[in-house]
Amino acid sequence: MRLLCLLLFVSITANAQRLPVRWDELTAGKWNEALEKSNYTCILPIGILEKHGPHAPIGSDLIHVREWSARATQREYAVVFPDYFYGQINEAKHQPGTFALPSRVVWDLLEATCEEIARNGFKRIVIINGHGGNPNLIRYFIQTQLEKRRSYALYFYTPVADSAYSATVKAMRKSDPAGDGHAGENETSSLLYLRPDLVDMSSATKESGANQQRLNLPASVYTGIWWYGSYPNHYAGEGAKATASLGKVLTDHVIDGFVQALKAIKTDNKTLELQKEFFDRADKK
Repeated sequence: MRLLCLLLFVSITANAQRLPVRWDELTAGKWNEALEKSNYTCILPIGILEKHGPHAPIGSDLIHVREWSARATQREYAVVFPDYFYGQINEAKHQPGTFALPSRVVWDLLEATCEEIARNGFKRIVIINGHGGNPNLIRYFIQTQLEKRRSYALYFYTPVADSAYSATVKAMRKSDPAGDGHAGENETSSLLYLRPDLVDMSSATKESGANQQRLNLPASVYTGIWWYGSYPNHYAGEGAKATASLGKVLTDHVIDGFVQALKAIKTDNKTLELQKEFFDRADKK
């Protein structure tokens, strides 16, 4: 009994002393410790607030990046910035619950956020994104970082599928992958694994997630109304065919890759060196 009490005390003490990963859960007195332990690396998880079919929560993208970050940092420490849901989502403004800011505000807020993260001592900022409408914005934003000298490096993590993983997912899927997208089988499966309490599977067939094909333009032509023309219900795929078991495979793949990416980023000094070399040369022109 005495040994059991001692082990319990040690366990409770260890948990109480564990350094939080979330920015908002750290104390000011632990800030420098968090900077050093993360090797000055901060994760910026970007989601969005938008309708996800008739069955999945409005914050689905936010839930994904929150959970991925929380689980990855249990294996590889980094500081996680609080929930960030200010991205590109104009295409969903016709649906309830959408939080769409003006494009200039979205851009300025993202830039100011990165600058403030850096001002607080971070040298490496890693964006992980959960919203399909954000990658073009994020990549362009990162490219424009070369406009002026920065004290930090900005990274964007995106999972890369290998053949074994792809084969596993293909064998488990129940719907056509060609039509699977927003709130479809894959996304709903991961939510069933991460937050089943928030998914209403009884509503998954109340609206169509099929491509309505209301535009008659060739594939070589792009227009901003394309998503609404194809998926006015803001639903793409068959969420009713989702399973938590598939969701676990999808989630593990993202997190495993993210952990490896964090390990590489935390020890990466070359990006900062090359940025300095670039600006030194640019300033002499």
